[in-house]
Amino acid sequence: MSVNGGKEEISRAIVHLLKEGQKNTFQKVISELSPYDTSIHYRNLPRKRRILFLEWLSLDQLVTLLRYLTRGEQLLVLKKIGPIRSTELMELLKSDELTQLLSDLPDKEVNQLIAQMKDEEKKAIRKQMKYPRKSAGRVMISQYVWVHKSYTVRMTIDKLKHFREFADYLNYVYVIDDEKKLIGVASYRDLLLCKPENPISEVMTSDIVKVNENTKQSEVARMIGRYDFLSVPVVNDENILVGIITADDVLDIVIREANEDIEMLFASGKEIDFHTKPVVAAFKRLPWLVLLLFIGLVSGSIIAKFEATLEAVVALAFFMPMISGMTGNTGTQSLAIVVRGLVTEELTMQKTFSLIFRELLVGIMLGVINGVIIAIIAYFWQQNLALGLVVGASLFATLIIGTLAGTVIPLILNKFKVDPAVASGPLITTINDILSLLIYFGIAAMFISKLM
Repeated sequence: MSVNGGKEEISRAIVHLLKEGQKNTFQKVISELSPYDTSIHYRNLPRKRRILFLEWLSLDQLVTLLRYLTRGEQLLVLKKIGPIRSTELMELLKSDELTQLLSDLPDKEVNQLIAQMKDEEKKAIRKQMKYPRKSAGRVMISQYVWVHKSYTVRMTIDKLKHFREFADYLNYVYVIDDEKKLIGVASYRDLLLCKPENPISEVMTSDIVKVNENTKQSEVARMIGRYDFLSVPVVNDENILVGIITADDVLDIVIREANEDIEMLFASGKEIDFHTKPVVAAFKRLPWLVLLLFIGLVSGSIIAKFEATLEAVVALAFFMPMISGMTGNTGTQSLAIVVRGLVTEELTMQKTFSLIFRELLVGIMLGVINGVIIAIIAYFWQQNLALGLVVGASLFATLIIGTLAGTVIPLILNKFKVDPAVASGPLITTINDILSLLIYFGIAAMFISKLM
């Protein structure tokens, strides 16, 4: 059977093969599909067909499929294929993949899943799971090749050939001393361009870019991106080599961090996707919205406090949503710029003050331009110069405050080692609503006699 048809046609064909029990034809179809397409067709299957689909996949195919599924889907696969096959499958996973898979499970479920694994493998998994959740140690892999400093180039190449099953991770070979401390690194290219009898100590680079096992994953991602490496070695406090982190792992980190930042930026809740049930999605988003609801009540109390001002000059109510909206928008823009900057580079004290000063200037320029425009509109609409000046001055002041709030709040959170993305768009918008109303009605109250 050919796989040249559309995705829907192939999905229907797979369902038909499962119904008819045509395992050999099924295997031919799956072998011609890319791993990503296989995961799409698995998701498209009716639930009652998924167990047989998984049973007919080889262990290697299952491992590949697992890498394209979400954490929740991976755990469901392990439950569906049974404990014996789950154990065989987990033994084929990279150490970091298995650690990530088991991270969110309670100890009881972890014990059940790894019960049949070899003692040495269980010990290694438990050790890796003890690292902080977002540390380098949590995502490092143990499938790497090291050689002693006494090795020659020929001996090193022979060892690399011996461990050819690690081919996906053999970008560099790491050189250690008698105490297993990392002293050098050599690439494939270095080995190929040298004579076989040369000592590895003459080939290796001693100026090593490495990370500590407790380094933040985001810092590791920046480092690999900065130096354009395929992998970096991970060492402990004694400089003993304990693992490596590959560029593939870093890509996963970057995607996960970006997803988390987007979720937190818009207070949409963690781990919500197209497959999340409505009830689950609602309850994950509810805490943020309830918090913002109570904060939003402050806006209502401010309006109530200035009720007399509104009654005296009804035209003020027309500009109130515009001023609140503009302030929230400029704050969210600044927030997005700052969060992106914090992710891509280290922030020094000088850079912090430079950023705040720049955003202050931006706020002033935005305030002047928009303030003048709205002042002119208000004047011609109501034929009231005082109203134009009040609305224009209010927008000028609130845009400056909104820009600074969107800049300073994430910087403060970053200073206290809190992910700046938690200064979410809705939170910034709500705070700016309160500030903008205070400024707007405060200025209006000061010039109430001129407005009437």
